[in-house]
Amino acid sequence: MQSLTLTAIEGIPMIEPGDDLAAVIVDALASSGLRLQNGDILTVCQKIVSKAEGRLVSLKEIEPSPLAKQFAARWDKDAREVELVMRQTSRIVRMDNAVLIVETGPGWVCANAGIDQSNSLGEDLAILLPEDADASAVRIRTGLKRLSGADVAVLITDTFGRPWRDGLTEVCIGIAGMEPLLDMRGTTDLGGRELHHTVIAVADEIAAAAGLLMPKAGAVPAVLLRGYQFNPAEASAKALIRPAASDLFR
Repeated sequence: MQSLTLTAIEGIPMIEPGDDLAAVIVDALASSGLRLQNGDILTVCQKIVSKAEGRLVSLKEIEPSPLAKQFAARWDKDAREVELVMRQTSRIVRMDNAVLIVETGPGWVCANAGIDQSNSLGEDLAILLPEDADASAVRIRTGLKRLSGADVAVLITDTFGRPWRDGLTEVCIGIAGMEPLLDMRGTTDLGGRELHHTVIAVADEIAAAAGLLMPKAGAVPAVLLRGYQFNPAEASAKALIRPAASDLFR
């Protein structure tokens, strides 16, 4: 019988710049009587990764551009926030109805370039996405292996909206130790028909499942998943981004 277990890692303190996330997570697991095992998957929310890496910006230090001021005035937004979003943007996808959908440097298309002030615990303090979330996942995975001896996969997750569907969900923006996609092409269904297009975003499915145990005010920034047989690999979460050539809505 197949089964999965997801365990919220409680007891992780408020993260400060420079904190060793791997050490913090191993300590929290130990306090709960848990140990990492080979084949485990650890999901870590983007916010504590960004905090540990010092990806914090004071809006008091931001001087808005004329474009940022114009958009902010039209839609009753903070011009400093708009300016900060634009600085993290490589392409503006949508900029109306008070919505600012952009493409970030790594290629993620999301609202406000993923910038957030919730749980920043500072006045006028904004949290940016990690500069390289894949590299962040590799560092955490390496630290976990050093401290626990276990070979695990690590996913960095964030909350995104989705085209055509209401509501937010967790997605994977950084990965280490496993393939983010499960390519089913060439296999057959129950009737023996060959699959030609089915590629499963398993990293996003894992991120979404972990999100059920990471409420926004719950102080649970990491979840341990056990029981999924993933494909080990040195991969990148950027594989989840649809290439421009096949993006029919770009």
